[in-house]
Amino acid sequence: MRQFKKKRIKRITDTVINRETKPNYAKVVSRDEIRENEYNLNIPRYVDSSDNAESWDIYASMFGGIPKKELNELEHYWQAFPALRDALFSKTSSDYLALKSDDVKNVITHHADVKQFSKAYLAAFSDFDAFLKNVLLTQMQSVKLSKQEAILSKELFTRLENIVLIDKYEAYQLLDDSWLNIAVDLEMIQSEGFAASKQVDPHLVMKKKNGKEQEVQEGWIGHIIPFELVQKIQLNDQLQHLQHLQHLQHLQHLQHLQQNENRLAEISTDYEEILESLSEEDKEAVTIKESNDGFINAAVIKAAKQLRLAIKKSGAFAEASYESKILKVDKLISEEKKLKKQLKTEAENLHLLTKQTIESLNDQQVHELLTLKWINPLVNALNKLPETIINELTAKVQTLAEKYATTYADVANEIHDTEKELSALIDELTGNEFDMQGLGEFQSFLKGE
Repeated sequence: MRQFKKKRIKRITDTVINRETKPNYAKVVSRDEIRENEYNLNIPRYVDSSDNAESWDIYASMFGGIPKKELNELEHYWQAFPALRDALFSKTSSDYLALKSDDVKNVITHHADVKQFSKAYLAAFSDFDAFLKNVLLTQMQSVKLSKQEAILSKELFTRLENIVLIDKYEAYQLLDDSWLNIAVDLEMIQSEGFAASKQVDPHLVMKKKNGKEQEVQEGWIGHIIPFELVQKIQLNDQLQHLQHLQHLQHLQHLQHLQQNENRLAEISTDYEEILESLSEEDKEAVTIKESNDGFINAAVIKAAKQLRLAIKKSGAFAEASYESKILKVDKLISEEKKLKKQLKTEAENLHLLTKQTIESLNDQQVHELLTLKWINPLVNALNKLPETIINELTAKVQTLAEKYATTYADVANEIHDTEKELSALIDELTGNEFDMQGLGEFQSFLKGE
């Protein structure tokens, strides 16, 4: 079943509650108008929500240029950026224009009107993060979850009142997406106490044991604070108030993990190189998989033991020999096994250290981590809305310019040139009498004879 996004539901409810008429969306009609339509409440009788069909300007299609009437369809942008239109276009006639620069994105982004638009938006939201911290963190125990999203959306809409072009319901959708997770965390903190933020839970997974699915513990997960967030912040040295030694321990674990993972990737490449160097005859050996895409570890280890005994009796094998390559693979298998064991140990150590870190967080550290989990993603998403508008305008202008960039004359000339080239190629062909007659007729067709 199709579900409406919250922004659509919010837009509909606001329109109904406020009894608003919006072009192509909603209309407040009188009883007289309903009576005139014989009490038919079919929506298309009152609101035409269909998209405008794309039209093509005949003159622009023949001679190029951008029709003024099509540019006027972007009027809401030109009203928001009064001087931008003249910066982008020059008149070629009373009804047609041309781009002044091919770098549309650069012209739009660096225009004074656009910069002022972005500046005004950022100013409106300059203290929004502080507002959210006060409401969601300082007052987290008293936040009324059933009403808080409405309060936040009202604040959001108030800040957007004087900001042109930004669809407030797009901003609301970003808020709602974030609120879903924030509300879950707040409910746990309010019902279980603030200590829940420093809690870790067993990570339970379903695994098959003795032919039966069983729930088993596989490490730990943060009750509210994600392990990944703690590790990321520590790696980036953003939690400077954590004990210095603890930070160094985390960094050391992460470096070991990265080094081991890099070496494992190198070993995989070494396997492939050795495999590719084998002859087709060598690939028939018992140490190679039937699919010829890898080695059979057990067979390689067994063969390597026998080869080492042979070396003691008869001396080393030639560097490029199959035997020498199998011994190299055996060493790689041994190294890979050791690295995987180390990697597992390092990962477990990091996991346990993260668990201990969460359990020993102080209140200020929890607030900082919750800011990163709840507030920063929402604020960052909202701050990208002006860029979205700029990108939309850029795309529309570029699409309009490209629409008439290639004229009918250009297409006709290209077809003519292609026909001439093809006709010249036909002159170079040879064949029997019937082939040449057919090619001659085709050549006449190309020449328009």
